[in-house]
Amino acid sequence: MILSQRYADALVFSFVTHREQARKGSNIPYFAHLIGVSSLVMEYGGDEDQAIAALLHDAAEDQGGHAMLAEIEARFGATVSEIVHGCSDSLEASKPPWRERKNRYLEHLRTASPAVQLVSACDKLYNARAILSDLREIGESLWERFTGGREGSLWYYRELANAFTIDSPVVGELKRTVEQLPVATRDA
Repeated sequence: MILSQRYADALVFSFVTHREQARKGSNIPYFAHLIGVSSLVMEYGGDEDQAIAALLHDAAEDQGGHAMLAEIEARFGATVSEIVHGCSDSLEASKPPWRERKNRYLEHLRTASPAVQLVSACDKLYNARAILSDLREIGESLWERFTGGREGSLWYYRELANAFTIDSPVVGELKRTVEQLPVATRDA
């Protein structure tokens, strides 16, 4: 795949949109996550629209809801906007309770388009790998970063690993990574 100027424009738009955010409990720029997810989408066979949606997958959810989604559609097209919307668990400023949002998202994933599933699976794989790495580095205190805590987060990632219906190696990699989460600890 040869990437077009649209991808470069999305890269800049994503950077500007998220430049003041950091990953949970760290000083790592949030933008690093977005680049990583987009890279995984391309590595697992996604097209340019999917790679762009990966750069923008959290923009509507975290940075403006429906208004941001409309801006994404105006700038990058309906396909990208639909994928971003499909990867969002809520576009409301006042989000529903965590467990309710996660249950609703899991139900949505089971029937989501292959494009949404690919971008979401790459997002969840990136996150699961980061959690695994942090568990090995800092130990169980990592779970304090997450609304669902240890048990809720492990439940959610196990459910996610089984929710994807696309035929892609990313799903197997996600499952293998999630299986390591309950037993990962800092080196003794």
